[in-house]
Amino acid sequence: MTGLPFIKMHGLGNDFVVIDARRDPAAAQAVGPAQARAIADRRTGVGCDQLIVLEAPPDAGATDVADAFMRIRNADGGEVDACGNATRCIGALLLAETGRETARIRTAAGLLTVARAARDGAGAADRDGDGAGTDLVTVDMGEPRFEWDRIPLSVETDTLHLDLARGPLADPAAASMGNPHATFFVDDAESLPISVLGPELETDPIFPERANIGVAQILAPDRMRLRVWERGAGLTPACGTGACAAAVNAARRGLAGRRMTVVMDGGELTIDWRADNRVYMTGPAATSFTGTLDAALLA
Repeated sequence: MTGLPFIKMHGLGNDFVVIDARRDPAAAQAVGPAQARAIADRRTGVGCDQLIVLEAPPDAGATDVADAFMRIRNADGGEVDACGNATRCIGALLLAETGRETARIRTAAGLLTVARAARDGAGAADRDGDGAGTDLVTVDMGEPRFEWDRIPLSVETDTLHLDLARGPLADPAAASMGNPHATFFVDDAESLPISVLGPELETDPIFPERANIGVAQILAPDRMRLRVWERGAGLTPACGTGACAAAVNAARRGLAGRRMTVVMDGGELTIDWRADNRVYMTGPAATSFTGTLDAALLA
């Protein structure tokens, strides 16, 4: 396999290497766990939190045909079903490519719809001064799942109050947004050693598929501070599905309303858990640069 073209993108600093293999199935087959780890390495590869491979949609000819299938691998090479920030980035690419106002992306977690969002009314402005290089995108993330076996958890339990604790963290709420999340509500999200506690909680036996660990501080009924330890990627500047799960869990506990601004290290997302039980996420997506992967990274 010779070098492959790629696009480097990010959503609030949560960064991705994107390979477009829609017209070249061999390119998709060339990128497995080992190649993903090599590409994601920030010293010897390109560097990213997740590697995204775009493939031709598997449902061509179906009623709900997608524009592309999005395959997601974490920096550790493991494949996962969902990534909210990556969905916004891929959505921005597809919207620019087609010129349409909406696009549909097939993932292992299901079919997701993305749409252009207006900067003056979306609630997640381009506060970092990225300017014209940043698109604002809304993603219909679907319905959250609260059943213990659909998150999944290893034991039947109350998902609003898990019997789980490490150090100062205790009593999280669990939910799935296509991937498992546990949200701990705290008084001060900044002071907690999430880089120490995150790896232990991620791999607790209660999570058979591991879990993303969120530490959330309620600032107001419509505003939250959130830091997320992502399974397979570590502490990232932002986590889209983590923001969705944290906002939903806060509303379930009566700590906040159903529409929230979630403030993460990389910036802000607007999460709207609507009356139809679907969660909508609005935030920026940006292209950093393009390039070609050296064949040595694909060996």
